[in-house]
Amino acid sequence: MDLYKWAFKLVPLIDSDLLLDCFALACAAREIDMRASPYDLTDYGYRPIPIETPSGRAEYVRAQSELARRAEPLRTELLGRCRALLGLS
Repeated sequence: MDLYKWAFKLVPLIDSDLLLDCFALACAAREIDMRASPYDLTDYGYRPIPIETPSGRAEYVRAQSELARRAEPLRTELLGRCRALLGLS
């Protein structure tokens, strides 16, 4: 969510593609959080992540790790754009 927040604050100084990529990542993070919540969202098409079980916790950790992997290039690109705007690159 933080990448999206900062990308949104930097509009129109950054490309809209970067903003949309950050938004997509934020949506994916929110989906994981909702699936791991105590609420039943199966009627909305979200399969729960049973974090009270060892396999559910492992699934949650894998999903969070995947989000971190997806965030890295976005973070690098956003930082590079900020450096360029500040004349540091």
